[in-house]
Amino acid sequence: MATMLTAVRSAGPARPPQEPDPEVPERARQRRFSAAYKQRILREYDGLGKADKGALLRREGLYSSLISEWRKQRDQGALAGLAQKRGRPEADPRDREVARLRKDLSRVERELDTARKVIEIQSKLSALLKGLAAESAGDGGESTR
Repeated sequence: MATMLTAVRSAGPARPPQEPDPEVPERARQRRFSAAYKQRILREYDGLGKADKGALLRREGLYSSLISEWRKQRDQGALAGLAQKRGRPEADPRDREVARLRKDLSRVERELDTARKVIEIQSKLSALLKGLAAESAGDGGESTR
């Protein structure tokens, strides 16, 4: 800590502190912290003295209750779980292939059903035309007028 103070003193003339922005944001947003950020802050926090811990919390805009919660998560191994990629797990290539094949099968079955209906209609039409041709051949071409 003493080395930090001498480094700050030897850095040159002190700059005037900037005044904080008094504007309040329109809507408060929930902050989300990555696992890497939490681990970095915990390591830094654990290595500081009491006064410096408060300065770290103010600088980062954190509460001591967050530090306590993050320690519990770290001790339970939850931070390692938080480091995993978020969102839906990537689908197994075999599952994607099965889904694609089922979709293709459904399409082919619909086409087969349509083809069966067309064949049935064509056979009925053929039978009807044969019957009409036999009828007209049986009349001998005579007109019934």
